[in-house]
Amino acid sequence: MDQNQENIVTLSGMYKEYFLDYASYVILERAVPNINDGLKPVQRRILHSMKVMDDGRYHKVANIIGQTMQYHPHGDAAIGDALVNVGQKDLLIDCQGNWGDVRTGDSAAAPRYIEARLTKFALDVLFNPQTTEWQATYDGRKKEPITLPVKFPLVLSQGVEGIAVGLSTKIMPHNFIELLKASIKILEGKKVKIYPDFATGGYVDVSEYNGGKRGGRIKVRAKIEQGEKNTLKIIELPYGVTTNTMIDSILKANDKGQIKIKKVVDNTAKDVEIQLDLASGISPEVTIDALYAFTNCQVSISPNACVVIDNKPHFLTVNEILETSTFRTKDLLKLELEIKKGELEEKWHHASLEKIFIEKRIYRDIEECESWEEVIEAIDSGLRKYVATPGDHKGTAETRVVMKRDITKDDIVKLTEIKIKRISKYNVFKAEEGILQIEEDLKQVLYDLEHLTQFAIDYFQDLLDRYGKGKERRTEITSFEKVEIRNVVANNAKLYVDRKEGFVGMGMKKDEFVTDCSDISDVIAFTKEGKFKVTRIAEKTFIGKNILHVDVWNKGDERTTYNMIYVDGKTGRAMAKRFHISAITRDKDYVLTKGTKGSKVLYFTANPNGESEVVQVQLSPGCKAKKKVFEFDFDNIGIKGRGAGGNIVTKYPVRKVSHVSTGKSSLGALEVWMDEVSGRLNQEERGIYLGAFDTGNQILAIYKDGSYEINDLDLNKKYEAAKIMYIHKFNPQLPVSAIYHEGEKKWTMVKRFLIETSTNDQKFTFITEASGSKLYYATQSASPKIKFSFKRGGSKVEEVIDMAEFIDVKGWKALGNKLGEFKILKVTPIEENKPESESPDVDQKEEIEEISSTTTKEKDTSDSVKEEKPSQNGKKDDDDDDDKFIPGQTIELDL
Repeated sequence: MDQNQENIVTLSGMYKEYFLDYASYVILERAVPNINDGLKPVQRRILHSMKVMDDGRYHKVANIIGQTMQYHPHGDAAIGDALVNVGQKDLLIDCQGNWGDVRTGDSAAAPRYIEARLTKFALDVLFNPQTTEWQATYDGRKKEPITLPVKFPLVLSQGVEGIAVGLSTKIMPHNFIELLKASIKILEGKKVKIYPDFATGGYVDVSEYNGGKRGGRIKVRAKIEQGEKNTLKIIELPYGVTTNTMIDSILKANDKGQIKIKKVVDNTAKDVEIQLDLASGISPEVTIDALYAFTNCQVSISPNACVVIDNKPHFLTVNEILETSTFRTKDLLKLELEIKKGELEEKWHHASLEKIFIEKRIYRDIEECESWEEVIEAIDSGLRKYVATPGDHKGTAETRVVMKRDITKDDIVKLTEIKIKRISKYNVFKAEEGILQIEEDLKQVLYDLEHLTQFAIDYFQDLLDRYGKGKERRTEITSFEKVEIRNVVANNAKLYVDRKEGFVGMGMKKDEFVTDCSDISDVIAFTKEGKFKVTRIAEKTFIGKNILHVDVWNKGDERTTYNMIYVDGKTGRAMAKRFHISAITRDKDYVLTKGTKGSKVLYFTANPNGESEVVQVQLSPGCKAKKKVFEFDFDNIGIKGRGAGGNIVTKYPVRKVSHVSTGKSSLGALEVWMDEVSGRLNQEERGIYLGAFDTGNQILAIYKDGSYEINDLDLNKKYEAAKIMYIHKFNPQLPVSAIYHEGEKKWTMVKRFLIETSTNDQKFTFITEASGSKLYYATQSASPKIKFSFKRGGSKVEEVIDMAEFIDVKGWKALGNKLGEFKILKVTPIEENKPESESPDVDQKEEIEEISSTTTKEKDTSDSVKEEKPSQNGKKDDDDDDDKFIPGQTIELDL
């Protein structure tokens, strides 16, 4: 009975033991990659099977799966899924057929229909039987590699995900080129930083990446661009998001009312394109922000870099993994060099013995031998007359060849196997050349071993040179909190021009600067021959010599008007024309003249708002024209297509055309609104109406911090809408009327002033900078009448003031007139505050409310104005019980 009790195993003990065995098996044999080669067991076995099968041709995937089942003790479905997953990463496997699409989530075709083979890169960096450690397969019939001798940070390049028992791993894919460059820097002793890069492109914020370790986080975004009116296009996806899951998330957000989408169309083919048609009146900029907030256009990923080291899971940073991989590659290269050194030494040993054996005719010594042993002994004796082995000091270096090891029986047997035909045709000179080449190779190997670090650096550089093309970074690293994506894309390059030689580009920093642009901008350039071309910006592109005008070109631009006078080479007439360029074919030369030989441009301007011009035309002094100087007004000719011949200016030879004046826009004023949420300017009637803008009109923006700014009209500009108090078309003839609290004196002041500063795009503060100063209200209305409220005796008091009658217009640095010693609670315009001669405006309805946080102390109340009394702590009380409206009190101190 006691013996039976000793053999009993409790259920809890069985559970603990078996569960640990199962957990260890899943971690080590299924889910987590090994740090040595960066592969899970199923991936390693697939690649090994493909290497065994490799004959340079494609193999059916079904055949590869069957071959792998000799090494992997699981079903064909698991092997097939893993094979497709590796193949879709486009690094190790050369795929043929329908392998699915990671962008759309479409699965691959059946294994019997698709084929694969190893890429040249995989053959170069993954395999070397001489440096591979082997083990028996699960059934003992074959051998498989414990790990592959991978000489590349594979796990960081491909990325990996796996869920085991009690832990998981999630390593982000990184850029191929950046990994190789980082490995070189590590070998050089420099510090490196690497960040994820995804095949789907998009944007990534790595500010919380934490080296890919547990606890870190990255945020990835889709790349969204605006199409035509009320249309958005998603052209790049976040990592791990397919077009199907993206559309599902957009539809769900639309159903919840978080975004307003009229239609979603998936146009994905070669490139990703999900088109979103917005409802009428919906701001595209606001919709983009909503897409990032409520859909899969932005996702958060928590990396968790876990790898197997010495049969145990370890959590590391990606930098630690990269360092380990880099130094393992260095060790593998050393081992390969040592193997090569041994091979070269053996080759030299046998070549030297063969040369002596044939050149000294030692084979003749065996003619009288009657036994095998005598043959071996005769050859050995004959060789030792001409060679010196380690430890043998007989003879001199001049007469004996110093061998690198002793002569063995196997060496002699190999000499006896030389055929008579080879002996009869033996070329001593060629043999010596071969030995010298072996010695040179051996010398190089020894040099590489002595300079192993540089050899490893050269190896990584060679991989970069051979396989780096086409593997540039696809995911842009940015900060979502601080940088607006659209602004980054719009201003990440500069355009330069060499007018004389006819080159444009963003890499010509020594030439004339034109404008800021993006690296995907289209550039338009006009030459003196009367031709123009639109091309995608590059480092340096030839357009044509004698460039007259170059700028960034926007597709569909129907406001930029080009005014041109040219001379027709056939008739000699000077012709004038005005035209738009809204659609073209890139990199095609367009002719703006009649195309006759000798035609050239006499005058050319680009007018962003369709402005007309008056020019002075001077004719040649020797012509028969009675009036040799006259003015020509472009406003008298219509705007036509670019192919139109134009109107005749004169039939006489023209000496010079010069600019006289710029007229108004021929297209009419441009009506502009500002989106109250995003702060972007638009023409779709969204937000606050700013006015109708003609040539030279500007925008006045007054901010809540008490500063103002004058800007030229730029529809790409984005204002900080939350910080703006007032924004409208600027009228230099109207004063700004403002009411504010002066922090030092604790008075509420009223001031009116004309804008006297002439610098654009610069803020000027017009209230005091004392602590507590605050702008309550500002406008450029012709009749600035307001209603305001404040506290008096514990009760709320409302007053009305016409600021134009209360104070005269003074300098912008003046303090203004004292309104009272109180803080205003609320300001409301009494009537429409809009500049004169403007079209009907949206009322400025903003009401500013502020409740003073200062404790109100009891005071005696009376109808008379009391003197300021200090409080018990020596400071003036900040209560407003006895403050009176005192008109006419003027303070004219400069700030």
